[in-house]
Amino acid sequence: MAYFESINKIKYEGAKSTNPFAYKYYNPEEVINGKTMEEILRFSVAYWHTFNADGSDPFGVGTAIRPWDHLKGLDLAKARVEAAFEFFEKLDVPFFAFHDVDIAPEGSTLKETNENLDVIVSMIQDYMKTSKTKLLWNTANMFTNPRYTHGAATSPNADVFAYSAAKVKKGLEVAKELGAENYVFWGGREGYETLLNTDMKLEQDNLARFFHMAVDYAKEIGLNVPFLIEPKPKEPTKHQYDFDVATGLAFLQKYDLTDYFKFNIEANHATLAGHSFEHELRTARINGMLGSVDANQGDTLLGWDTDEFPTDLYTNTLAMYEILKNGGLGQGGLNFDAKVRRGSFDTEDLFHAHIAGMDAFAIGLKVANKLIEDKVLDNFIEERYSSFTKGIGLDIVEGKTNFRELEAYALQLTEIKNTSGRTERLKALINQYLLETL
Repeated sequence: MAYFESINKIKYEGAKSTNPFAYKYYNPEEVINGKTMEEILRFSVAYWHTFNADGSDPFGVGTAIRPWDHLKGLDLAKARVEAAFEFFEKLDVPFFAFHDVDIAPEGSTLKETNENLDVIVSMIQDYMKTSKTKLLWNTANMFTNPRYTHGAATSPNADVFAYSAAKVKKGLEVAKELGAENYVFWGGREGYETLLNTDMKLEQDNLARFFHMAVDYAKEIGLNVPFLIEPKPKEPTKHQYDFDVATGLAFLQKYDLTDYFKFNIEANHATLAGHSFEHELRTARINGMLGSVDANQGDTLLGWDTDEFPTDLYTNTLAMYEILKNGGLGQGGLNFDAKVRRGSFDTEDLFHAHIAGMDAFAIGLKVANKLIEDKVLDNFIEERYSSFTKGIGLDIVEGKTNFRELEAYALQLTEIKNTSGRTERLKALINQYLLETL
């Protein structure tokens, strides 16, 4: 059955195209510094938002109109697989990602849940034999079911910890079976509401034990892929243990997990933490911990996770700047953890949204690459910190001085001159490069 019969394969037609079902800036075959756009950007479709989301919100029921809506149970799951691979082919994307409950319904027991997964994983595996689209990553949903009310690996209930371990064990097996390039941990409810009833040390120790068990089992079954932690503040718990990259990095360092984990950074999560997207990317990059990206954006007027498609050219440019400076994303990718707006309920809106996001990141890629080629920011930063490349500054950097020597140096200073940071000039330059690209 064809679910998107009226839509042809999306192709690159250039900036002057008026075809709403065509790429204007994303040309997968265009080569930039020896790699194609497709190889650099590594776009991925998020299964949950694209094929499962119905447009419901806390104030209203779902609005989405989907050709598989009339089905239930495994029949619905199978239809979504069929629709997904048709969508992947027409969008011509190299990757997709999913939670376990996205692809198969939970049963009344863990055994039944696993049996449902086996049916759908086998079906996905068959489709992947003839599809270019691969699995970027999979993960276990350990936040929706009421059993995770108090967390999963950080739950005060040992039975929940055990159940969660069994879920991840199955997820790692599925990752191996489908050839996933990464495995993601998002601790949706790994945090606490109040310290009045929380043993924070035990919860964090248990979370680390959980991660080490996952590492051990991956080794046991020969699954050699990066593990990715996806930081997020607040929602749904008030105090998330994976608040941001810096918090997550401190956790990984404390528990000797940095050899096995990197970060999957989401733009909307970054802004909810009070950071910019590029801040989180750079924090991960300079620590060698940038693994993959969930590409979306939030709404500056709203204080929750709106998961909008990423169309902000300025933000995408700065994001791609960090990604290119990182040497790319390796086995990671740009996964559209984004959903169409509630009022965009037609099936074709799914295509419009992905096209918009892919074009926007293609522009960001080209502008960021030009900024790096011309050393626009590099030259300015190098000059701004030039005092640390000679004299007393070089001694500081090389550890050849101390407080006594620095005091003696400071006592001889008659005046201290700073230079302007030129913030506005640099922002204007980025705008200029953006406009020149367009």
